[in-house]
Amino acid sequence: MQSSNTSSESVARTLPSVTYQTVAAALAVVAAVVLPQIFHVVGAAVGAGPMLGQTLLPMHLPVLLVGLLAGPFAGVATGALAPVVSFALTGMPMAALVPFMVIELAAYGLFAGLLRGVRMPAAVPSVLGWLIRLVGAQVAGRLVDVVAIVVAVSLLGNTTMTVASVWTAVVAGLPGLVLQWVAVPAIMFAVDRRR
Repeated sequence: MQSSNTSSESVARTLPSVTYQTVAAALAVVAAVVLPQIFHVVGAAVGAGPMLGQTLLPMHLPVLLVGLLAGPFAGVATGALAPVVSFALTGMPMAALVPFMVIELAAYGLFAGLLRGVRMPAAVPSVLGWLIRLVGAQVAGRLVDVVAIVVAVSLLGNTTMTVASVWTAVVAGLPGLVLQWVAVPAIMFAVDRRR
C-alpha cells in the first residue's frame, strides 16, 4: 500500500504539459457551462426549478476536478472563464453574481491546483488524501468569496450580496458538497489507479 501511495503522490506533484492543461481547462469550461443547464432542465422536469442547480453546485465540480487533475493554472482559468462564458451563452448566473462567481470559482480552481501536490502521510489512503485536498480547496474558496463580498459591501457599497449570503449558499449547497466529497475523491482515486 505504501508504494502505490508514494507513486501516486509523485505523479500528483508534477504538473502536466501546457497542452494538457489547456485542453483540460477548455473541456472543464464546457462541462461547467453544460452541467448547470442539464440540472436546470432536470429541475424543471421534476418540479424543483433552478433550486436543483443551487443545491447540487454543478459548476463547482468541473472547476475543482480540473484543478486537482491539471493544476492551478487550469483551475484558475476554468474558474474565471466558466461563469463568464455561461452568462454570455445562457444568461446564467445573474449578471450581479458573475463577478462573485468568477472570484469564488477561480479561487476553488487555484487552491485545488495548489493542493494537488500536497504530500500526504503514507498511512493516509489515497481516497482520503484527495478528500482532504478537496475540502481544503472548498474552505479556501469560500474564504476568498467572503473577503470579496466584504470588500464589495464595505468599500464599494454593493447591496446585491451580503456576507450572510455565503452561509445561506453553504447551507443550500450541502447536498452538492456531499456529492463533491463522494465523486471527486472517487474520480481522483480512479485516475491514480490508471496512472
